[in-house]
Amino acid sequence: MLLFIFASCEDKESSSKKEPELTAKERAEQRKQDSIQHYRDSLFKARKAELKEEHEVTKIEKNPMFPIAQEELIPTLTKYGKENPETRIRIKTEYGNIDVQLYRDTPLHRANFIMLVKNGYFDDTVFHRVAPGFVIQGGNSDSQSTATMRGQVGDYLIPNELEPGHTHSYGAFSMAKYAEQNISKASSPFEFFIVMAKNGTPHLNDEHTVLGRVVSGMDVAEKISQVKTGESEWPIRDIHMDIEILD
Repeated sequence: MLLFIFASCEDKESSSKKEPELTAKERAEQRKQDSIQHYRDSLFKARKAELKEEHEVTKIEKNPMFPIAQEELIPTLTKYGKENPETRIRIKTEYGNIDVQLYRDTPLHRANFIMLVKNGYFDDTVFHRVAPGFVIQGGNSDSQSTATMRGQVGDYLIPNELEPGHTHSYGAFSMAKYAEQNISKASSPFEFFIVMAKNGTPHLNDEHTVLGRVVSGMDVAEKISQVKTGESEWPIRDIHMDIEILD
Protein backbone atom coordinates (compact mmCIF):
# COMPACT_ATOMS: atom_id res chain seq x y z
CA MET A 1 0.00 0.00 0.00
CA LEU A 2 2.80 2.36 0.84
CA LEU A 3 4.51 1.42 -2.42
CA PHE A 4 1.38 2.24 -4.38
CA ILE A 5 1.05 5.69 -2.75
CA PHE A 6 4.70 6.45 -3.35
CA ALA A 7 4.45 5.55 -7.04
CA SER A 8 1.32 7.63 -7.49
CA CYS A 9 2.95 10.65 -5.94
CA GLU A 10 6.00 10.27 -8.15
CA ASP A 11 3.86 10.13 -11.31
CA LYS A 12 1.91 13.21 -10.27
CA GLU A 13 5.10 15.11 -9.55
CA SER A 14 6.74 14.11 -12.86
CA SER A 15 3.64 14.98 -14.87
CA SER A 16 3.65 18.49 -13.46
CA LYS A 17 7.14 19.16 -14.78
CA LYS A 18 7.37 21.20 -17.98
CA GLU A 19 9.25 19.91 -21.00
CA PRO A 20 12.58 21.74 -21.28
CA GLU A 21 12.68 24.17 -24.18
CA LEU A 22 14.90 23.20 -27.10
CA THR A 23 17.92 25.26 -27.91
CA ALA A 24 18.25 26.89 -31.31
CA LYS A 25 20.74 24.19 -32.30
CA GLU A 26 18.40 21.44 -31.18
CA ARG A 27 15.46 23.00 -33.05
CA ALA A 28 17.60 23.18 -36.18
CA GLU A 29 18.56 19.53 -35.79
CA GLN A 30 14.91 18.58 -35.27
CA ARG A 31 13.90 20.41 -38.45
CA LYS A 32 16.69 18.62 -40.29
CA GLN A 33 15.49 15.21 -39.07
CA ASP A 34 11.89 16.08 -39.95
CA SER A 35 13.01 17.09 -43.44
CA ILE A 36 14.93 13.83 -43.88
CA GLN A 37 11.93 11.80 -42.74
CA HIS A 38 9.63 13.73 -45.07
CA TYR A 39 12.01 13.00 -47.96
CA ARG A 40 12.07 9.30 -47.07
CA ASP A 41 8.28 9.23 -46.84
CA SER A 42 8.03 10.89 -50.27
CA LEU A 43 10.37 8.31 -51.78
CA PHE A 44 8.38 5.50 -50.19
CA LYS A 45 5.08 6.86 -51.53
CA ALA A 46 6.59 7.35 -54.99
CA ARG A 47 7.92 3.79 -55.00
CA LYS A 48 4.55 2.45 -53.90
CA ALA A 49 2.95 4.29 -56.80
CA GLU A 50 5.52 2.82 -59.19
CA LEU A 51 4.91 -0.68 -57.90
CA LYS A 52 1.16 -0.21 -58.25
CA GLU A 53 1.65 0.91 -61.84
CA GLU A 54 4.04 -1.97 -62.57
CA HIS A 55 1.52 -4.47 -61.24
CA GLU A 56 -1.52 -2.83 -62.76
CA VAL A 57 -3.92 -5.47 -63.98
CA THR A 58 -3.86 -5.70 -67.77
CA LYS A 59 -6.82 -6.19 -70.10
CA ILE A 60 -5.46 -9.67 -70.75
CA GLU A 61 -5.38 -10.56 -67.06
CA LYS A 62 -8.93 -9.25 -66.63
CA ASN A 63 -10.27 -11.18 -69.65
CA PRO A 64 -11.69 -14.61 -68.63
CA MET A 65 -10.96 -16.07 -72.08
CA PHE A 66 -7.26 -16.20 -71.17
CA PRO A 67 -5.15 -18.26 -70.95
CA ILE A 68 -6.06 -20.20 -74.08
CA ALA A 69 -4.97 -23.85 -74.20
CA GLN A 70 -3.74 -25.36 -77.47
CA GLU A 71 -6.62 -27.84 -77.62
CA GLU A 72 -9.11 -24.97 -77.26
CA LEU A 73 -7.44 -22.68 -79.79
CA ILE A 74 -9.32 -23.43 -83.01
CA PRO A 75 -12.87 -23.24 -81.57
CA THR A 76 -11.90 -20.18 -79.49
CA LEU A 77 -10.44 -18.25 -82.43
CA THR A 78 -13.23 -19.38 -84.77
CA LYS A 79 -15.85 -18.03 -82.37
CA TYR A 80 -13.87 -14.85 -81.71
CA GLY A 81 -13.42 -14.24 -85.45
CA LYS A 82 -17.17 -14.41 -86.04
CA GLU A 83 -17.84 -11.95 -83.23
CA ASN A 84 -14.99 -9.59 -84.22
CA PRO A 85 -14.95 -9.17 -88.04
CA GLU A 86 -12.50 -6.23 -88.26
CA THR A 87 -9.80 -6.47 -90.92
CA ARG A 88 -7.86 -3.18 -90.82
CA ILE A 89 -5.31 -2.16 -88.21
CA ARG A 90 -2.94 0.78 -87.75
CA ILE A 91 0.57 0.46 -86.32
CA LYS A 92 1.50 3.81 -84.77
CA THR A 93 5.19 4.67 -84.29
CA GLU A 94 7.32 7.77 -83.80
CA TYR A 95 8.15 7.57 -87.52
CA GLY A 96 4.49 7.59 -88.59
CA ASN A 97 1.66 5.13 -89.16
CA ILE A 98 1.54 1.84 -91.03
CA ASP A 99 -1.94 0.67 -92.09
CA VAL A 100 -2.50 -3.03 -92.72
CA GLN A 101 -5.34 -4.90 -94.40
CA LEU A 102 -5.81 -8.36 -92.88
CA TYR A 103 -7.07 -11.23 -95.05
CA ARG A 104 -10.34 -12.99 -94.27
CA ASP A 105 -9.13 -16.27 -95.79
CA THR A 106 -6.60 -16.70 -92.98
CA PRO A 107 -9.32 -16.64 -90.30
CA LEU A 108 -7.37 -18.04 -87.35
CA HIS A 109 -4.46 -15.63 -87.81
CA ARG A 110 -6.76 -12.66 -88.37
CA ALA A 111 -8.84 -13.46 -85.29
CA ASN A 112 -5.74 -13.98 -83.16
CA PHE A 113 -4.21 -10.67 -84.24
CA ILE A 114 -7.42 -8.69 -83.69
CA MET A 115 -7.80 -10.37 -80.30
CA LEU A 116 -4.31 -9.33 -79.18
CA VAL A 117 -4.78 -5.78 -80.47
CA LYS A 118 -8.07 -5.36 -78.61
CA ASN A 119 -6.47 -6.61 -75.41
CA GLY A 120 -3.52 -4.22 -75.64
CA TYR A 121 -0.76 -6.79 -76.05
CA PHE A 122 1.22 -4.97 -78.75
CA ASP A 123 1.22 -1.61 -76.97
CA ASP A 124 4.10 -2.76 -74.74
CA THR A 125 6.17 -4.12 -77.62
CA VAL A 126 8.72 -2.80 -80.14
CA PHE A 127 10.15 -3.49 -83.56
CA HIS A 128 12.85 -5.79 -82.26
CA ARG A 129 14.42 -6.97 -85.52
CA VAL A 130 15.46 -4.78 -88.43
CA ALA A 131 17.06 -6.37 -91.48
CA PRO A 132 17.36 -3.77 -94.29
CA GLY A 133 16.17 -5.06 -97.66
CA PHE A 134 14.63 -8.11 -95.99
CA VAL A 135 12.13 -7.59 -93.12
CA ILE A 136 11.23 -5.53 -90.08
CA GLN A 137 9.80 -7.61 -87.26
CA GLY A 138 7.72 -6.58 -84.24
CA GLY A 139 5.68 -7.91 -81.36
CA ASN A 140 8.39 -8.53 -78.76
CA SER A 141 10.38 -6.53 -76.21
CA ASP A 142 12.99 -7.05 -73.52
CA SER A 143 10.59 -6.02 -70.71
CA GLN A 144 9.14 -8.38 -68.14
CA SER A 145 5.64 -7.10 -68.90
CA THR A 146 5.74 -8.66 -72.38
CA ALA A 147 6.81 -12.05 -71.03
CA THR A 148 4.11 -11.81 -68.38
CA MET A 149 1.40 -11.01 -70.92
CA ARG A 150 2.48 -13.90 -73.13
CA GLY A 151 2.04 -16.22 -70.19
CA GLN A 152 -1.38 -14.73 -69.51
CA VAL A 153 -2.50 -15.17 -73.14
CA GLY A 154 -1.45 -18.82 -73.30
CA ASP A 155 1.26 -21.14 -74.58
CA TYR A 156 -0.10 -22.03 -78.01
CA LEU A 157 0.83 -21.97 -81.71
CA ILE A 158 -1.51 -21.10 -84.59
CA PRO A 159 -1.89 -23.82 -87.23
CA ASN A 160 -0.50 -22.61 -90.57
CA GLU A 161 -2.94 -21.21 -93.14
CA LEU A 162 -0.79 -21.52 -96.25
CA GLU A 163 -3.56 -22.74 -98.57
CA PRO A 164 -4.75 -19.30 -99.78
CA GLY A 165 -1.32 -18.91 -101.36
CA HIS A 166 -0.60 -15.31 -100.36
CA THR A 167 2.99 -14.53 -101.27
CA HIS A 168 5.74 -12.68 -99.45
CA SER A 169 5.83 -9.74 -101.84
CA TYR A 170 7.03 -6.26 -100.88
CA GLY A 171 4.77 -5.03 -98.06
CA ALA A 172 3.44 -8.48 -97.14
CA PHE A 173 2.34 -8.78 -93.49
CA SER A 174 3.29 -12.20 -92.18
CA MET A 175 3.64 -14.11 -88.91
CA ALA A 176 6.92 -15.37 -87.51
CA LYS A 177 7.33 -18.96 -86.42
CA TYR A 178 9.64 -20.99 -84.24
CA ALA A 179 12.06 -22.89 -86.44
CA GLU A 180 12.96 -25.70 -84.06
CA GLN A 181 10.70 -28.78 -83.97
CA ASN A 182 8.01 -27.06 -86.01
CA ILE A 183 7.44 -29.33 -88.97
CA SER A 184 3.80 -28.21 -89.10
CA LYS A 185 4.94 -24.59 -89.81
CA ALA A 186 2.67 -23.27 -87.06
CA SER A 187 2.89 -19.56 -86.30
CA SER A 188 3.93 -17.69 -83.21
CA PRO A 189 0.82 -15.84 -82.00
CA PHE A 190 2.80 -12.75 -81.00
CA GLU A 191 5.40 -11.75 -83.60
CA PHE A 192 4.81 -10.40 -87.11
CA PHE A 193 7.03 -9.08 -89.87
CA ILE A 194 6.72 -6.83 -92.91
CA VAL A 195 8.60 -7.79 -96.06
CA MET A 196 11.00 -5.02 -97.13
CA ALA A 197 12.64 -6.77 -100.11
CA LYS A 198 11.52 -4.97 -103.29
CA ASN A 199 11.49 -8.27 -105.18
CA GLY A 200 9.82 -10.09 -102.30
CA THR A 201 11.10 -13.09 -100.34
CA PRO A 202 9.71 -16.10 -102.26
CA HIS A 203 11.70 -18.58 -100.14
CA LEU A 204 9.32 -17.76 -97.27
CA ASN A 205 6.12 -18.48 -99.23
CA ASP A 206 5.64 -22.04 -98.03
CA GLU A 207 7.10 -21.43 -94.58
CA HIS A 208 5.13 -18.55 -93.03
CA THR A 209 1.46 -17.58 -93.12
CA VAL A 210 0.86 -14.21 -94.78
CA LEU A 211 -2.19 -12.75 -93.05
CA GLY A 212 -2.32 -9.31 -94.68
CA ARG A 213 -0.57 -6.53 -96.57
CA VAL A 214 0.48 -2.96 -95.91
CA VAL A 215 -1.90 -0.59 -97.71
CA SER A 216 -0.39 2.66 -96.45
CA GLY A 217 2.85 3.61 -94.74
CA MET A 218 5.57 1.65 -96.51
CA ASP A 219 7.58 4.88 -96.43
CA VAL A 220 7.37 4.65 -92.63
CA ALA A 221 8.45 1.01 -92.74
CA GLU A 222 11.41 2.06 -94.92
CA LYS A 223 12.49 4.63 -92.30
CA ILE A 224 12.34 1.95 -89.61
CA SER A 225 14.34 -0.43 -91.78
CA GLN A 226 17.23 2.05 -91.85
CA VAL A 227 17.72 2.53 -88.11
CA LYS A 228 21.00 1.53 -86.51
CA THR A 229 20.99 -1.95 -84.97
CA GLY A 230 23.13 -3.95 -82.59
CA GLU A 231 23.38 -7.67 -81.99
CA SER A 232 20.64 -9.90 -83.42
CA GLU A 233 19.50 -7.00 -85.62
CA TRP A 234 17.84 -5.36 -82.59
CA PRO A 235 17.65 -1.55 -82.96
CA ILE A 236 20.02 0.41 -80.72
CA ARG A 237 17.10 2.63 -79.68
CA ASP A 238 13.73 1.00 -79.09
CA ILE A 239 11.04 1.65 -81.68
CA HIS A 240 7.82 1.46 -79.68
CA MET A 241 4.45 0.84 -81.23
CA ASP A 242 0.75 1.14 -80.47
CA ILE A 243 -1.69 -0.80 -82.60
CA GLU A 244 -5.33 0.14 -83.02
CA ILE A 245 -8.31 -1.25 -84.93
CA LEU A 246 -9.50 0.85 -87.87
CA ASP A 247 -12.43 -1.22 -89.12
